[in-house]
Amino acid sequence: MRIGELSARTGASRRSLRYYEEQGLLVSSRSPSGQRHYEDEHVQRVHLIQAFLAAGIPSTTIAQMTPCMSEPTEDRARQALKLMDRERARLSEAINGLAAARTALDHLIEDNHAYLSRSAGEGP
Repeated sequence: MRIGELSARTGASRRSLRYYEEQGLLVSSRSPSGQRHYEDEHVQRVHLIQAFLAAGIPSTTIAQMTPCMSEPTEDRARQALKLMDRERARLSEAINGLAAARTALDHLIEDNHAYLSRSAGEGP
C-alpha cells in the first residue's frame, strides 16, 4: 500500500508517517520512482507507535525498541523490557506529581469556596 492508504487506515497524517520513517520507527520499501510502499503489518506498527507516543514515550526510546518489534529475540526482548520499565517508572512519577498538584488545587478551590461563602453571608 502507498502512504496515503496507510494514512487512511491508521489515522496518522502522511507527515507523521514520514517522521516515523525519519526516526527509524517505520521502514518502507521504495518503488523505482521513489514512492513508499508499506505492508499490512505496518498498520499495526503505526498503531503501536501512536500508543507509545500518546503515553509520552519519546520517539528515540521507541526507536530503541523497534528491533524487538521487527525481529523479536530474547536479547532484544530483555532490552525492550528494560526500556519499558524505565518509561513506566518515569510515567508513574509524572502521574504522582500531577496527582499532588491536583490535590493542592482542590484545597485552593475549597478555600476559595469557603471564602466566598463567608463573604456572601456578611452582606453589604
